[in-house]
Amino acid sequence: MGLMEQKQHFSVNLLDWYMINRRDLPWRRHNNPYFTWVSEIMLQQTRVDTVIPYFNRFIANFPTVQALAEAPEEDVLKNWEGLGYYSRARNLQAAAQQVMELHGGEMPQDKQAVFALKGVGPYTAGAILSIAFNQPQPAVDGNVMRVLSRYFLIDEDIMKGSTRVLMEELAGELIPEGRARDFNQALMELGALVCTPKAPHCLTCPVMEQCSGRIAGRELTLPVKTKAKPPRPEQRLVALVEGRGEHRGQVLVRQRPATGLLARMWELPHVLAAPAAAGKAAGPLADEPAMALLAGSLWAEGFAARPEGLATHAEHVFSHIVWNLQVYKCTEQDQGSDELPLIAAEARAAYDAAAQAAAKEMAASMLEASPSASDLDGEILAEAAVISPDSALTQTGKGDGLIYRWIGPKDMDKLAFPNVFLKLLSSYFAGAYDEVKE
Repeated sequence: MGLMEQKQHFSVNLLDWYMINRRDLPWRRHNNPYFTWVSEIMLQQTRVDTVIPYFNRFIANFPTVQALAEAPEEDVLKNWEGLGYYSRARNLQAAAQQVMELHGGEMPQDKQAVFALKGVGPYTAGAILSIAFNQPQPAVDGNVMRVLSRYFLIDEDIMKGSTRVLMEELAGELIPEGRARDFNQALMELGALVCTPKAPHCLTCPVMEQCSGRIAGRELTLPVKTKAKPPRPEQRLVALVEGRGEHRGQVLVRQRPATGLLARMWELPHVLAAPAAAGKAAGPLADEPAMALLAGSLWAEGFAARPEGLATHAEHVFSHIVWNLQVYKCTEQDQGSDELPLIAAEARAAYDAAAQAAAKEMAASMLEASPSASDLDGEILAEAAVISPDSALTQTGKGDGLIYRWIGPKDMDKLAFPNVFLKLLSSYFAGAYDEVKE
């Protein structure tokens, strides 16, 4: 069988299989360009089963482009909470505002206009145009490149830009006339359900008979993909500060800077562990010096707190950093108390220089833009105005200049937290850390 026949076999059999086996997904029930757009952004680096409840809630709260464009940013982030890659949400809202301003609230059907929307790259543009408007545009992501690499026995590294161009040209040639919508979704479906990364289900594959990779026994070694640089580890000390007096029943949190990693989201105060150097596979810092450094860093921001002991360990993984978190339960103290900050003079002196170095490195890390994963369409962190919380409830840190505030369980519904801090706070308010590890 020649190449043309192999291509035709692929397109015909794939479509026949899809029309019988396609999943019933909420964004497929309506031919709505906005729904397609939202779903494709959410599905970047995220599993379908995870996305479904987030998609349903997001569409319920922001049913139209106009509703999303006009929503407060904190509401958008709160509805995205737990999905990760939060710049996707900011870019999606910024792009919705572009659609309102430049296209009268209607999703454009021109390739260049779609590609010009913030956060939309080649894959997302192709997916929107083909699925929403049935235009014969390729939509090539990691799943699609894996399928094509195996079926056509392509040995090129899929991390290279030249290979993506090759794949886009090939995918475009495979689209049957008038069937772009179904074909591109069929190709995605095959990669998600059958031609999976580690254990492809070749015996149930609709195109197995002409799959060159399977015939050559290469289905487990394709696609060729250069391994990404592993994320660097950072050991961080987290303060879970319990309020006293007027703050009883509350916990101290802070808002991250307006740009960079996890921009404008809320978190528990934390500091880079020192003198243990970040970037090395070092174990946790011993509790005594860790608590000394943590109390000193809080004191530098204008907060008096005494660490009581280790509450738990946690981990938060980014594309380029892994935060290994030592979480310490702390108690708010009277600013004028002789107890404060209750750190031995020797420990304070020993860690003073380290704390300064840690603070500088922490600030650099917080402003560092997260590198894009290959499937995130060149995701860029947004630079927008800072969310303005009620000034009566907040305090500005003396050293880092960040916004701090005390919150109770009811405030969890109003503020957006990265998943790791959401879990820590939810566990705390549920009483998980009532007994700390002395």
